[in-house]
Parts: sequence; C-alpha cells; structure tokens
Amino acid sequence: MLVGDNKDQNIQNAVSMLQTASNNGAQVALLPEMFNCPYDSSLFSHYSETMETGFTISEISSSAKSLSMYIAAGSIPERNEDKLFNTCFVFNNKGQIIGRHRKTHLFDIDIPSKITFKESDSLSAGNEITIVDTEYCKIGIAICYDIRFPEFIRMAALKDAKLLLLPASFNMTTGPAHWELLMRARALDNQLYVAAASPARNENSSYVAYGNSILVDPWGSVISKADKEEKIIYGDIDLDLVERIRSELPLLKHLRKDIY
Repeated sequence: MLVGDNKDQNIQNAVSMLQTASNNGAQVALLPEMFNCPYDSSLFSHYSETMETGFTISEISSSAKSLSMYIAAGSIPERNEDKLFNTCFVFNNKGQIIGRHRKTHLFDIDIPSKITFKESDSLSAGNEITIVDTEYCKIGIAICYDIRFPEFIRMAALKDAKLLLLPASFNMTTGPAHWELLMRARALDNQLYVAAASPARNENSSYVAYGNSILVDPWGSVISKADKEEKIIYGDIDLDLVERIRSELPLLKHLRKDIY
C-alpha cells in the first residue's frame, strides 16, 4: 500500500485493501512496515499509539473480526510508558490480538553518499522470538532488519513455524541489492514460506521504500511478487509442501548442535 502523512487515510486505505483481499479469498493478510505513518524516526512519536487505546489497532481488529481473517498488521509506532517500539500486532479471525512482535534488530546504518538512518534515535528494541498459533500452522513474525539475522529466523523454524510474516521497508540502496535474495535465502534455509510486505514506492517521501512485496515457498521459489506500485499479491500456502521438503531434505534434523 502507498503510505502518506495522513494517518486516517492510511488506515482507511489498509482497511479497504483488506476488504478486497478478503473478497478474493484471503484467509491471512499482511500489511507493510509502518503502514499508518511515514517511515521517519523524527515522526514516530507523533504517530504513536498504545496497545490499549490505539485507533489503528481498533480499526484493524474490527476488520479481522468482520472479515473473519487473520491479519498481521504490518507495524506501527507503539508507545509503552516512556519507550517507542516498531511493533507488529497480529489478530485472529475474531479480532483478538494473539501476538505482538517488537522489532528486535534496530536499523542503524550509514552508507556514505547513499543512506543514513538510525532507528535507535527514537525506538527501543524488542527482545522476543514471536510465534503465533493458528488453526493452520504456527506462524513466525519478524520485522524488516530482523531478516538479516539468520540465527533469529532459524529460531522460528526450530519452534515449528511454517510461515514467516515480515512487514518490511527496504530502501532504494538495500532493496535492489538484497531484498529478494534475503527472502529466498531465509525461506530455503529454514524450509518455510516467507511473506514480506513493503509499502509501495513514494518518491515524495523522505525515505523511499523499494516496494516489491513478495511471497517465497520453502524451496526458495518466488510464488508472487509486486513491483513498486500499490497492489495486493496473493499466494497459496501448501503446508504439505513444507512437510515434504523437510522430509526429503532434512536440514533442520541435520543441525550439528554438538558443534554449533
């Protein structure tokens, strides 16, 4: 989805796209990182919400319930006491929060002449591996920069996650170089599906997202992929395929835990 600086408009856009996805048969939906506000550290506090009183959270909860759909609500700036977190709330098909993942690895980078960004200027880091139980399977949740840490994603697989949902917002430096490569690598490393949702590319934003939301299967093959424009992508999650690949090429069983 295309994200602008009007919070109410962003939320309504998300709700509308969720309705469209549901109409087309989606049972699980994923929104992008920071879908209700610009991706700008200096603005996170202004757009932040608490879990108890947040308007974004209330609206997505209502959508999950009315559409009878699981929704991983991308991420939003979550305020908790005197701290801000980059947080993904996960709702079941009754509108109840069943998971909360706070981005664990903060995006602090400096690539000269290309991009400098420091999430830690405004955000605090989470400290948990997040797995939610559904009637379909266990689903792992991570946010953007978390995907670059294979040990972190491996823990989700070892906790029997068969699908990883990743709201993310790679930029025009890291996106073309690493976006698809990382999603395919983590999927085949851990023999699970990886779904990554990015904001559409907004050239007028201070932080320009790469876009290219993607769904990858546990063999590392791309099932569905967007481009830079706003759109919904779809794909089937075949849990039997996960089991077959893990049986035929048992990487997780062959881990040498006596060495590493």
